[in-house]
Amino acid sequence: MKLSLQMSIGFASVFALVCFAVVASGLLSLSDITDAAERADARGYVGFWAFLGSIGVVVAVASWWLTRGKGAAADGDASR
Repeated sequence: MKLSLQMSIGFASVFALVCFAVVASGLLSLSDITDAAERADARGYVGFWAFLGSIGVVVAVASWWLTRGKGAAADGDASR
């Protein structure tokens, strides 16, 4: 299955938003955790989801950059 670059931007953006929503939820619930070991585990969980969200952002930005480059190449931009 081939995805267009516009679809890749959309899917990656939605993925990043979901991941960062999990991060926000995890950060907001850290104050409710009293056990130090559970709090450390929760921080690791939040960090993992933040990493996944950053991957989504990178994929969305890279896809956007590629669509921008394709448009300039189609216009006959000789500077590239």
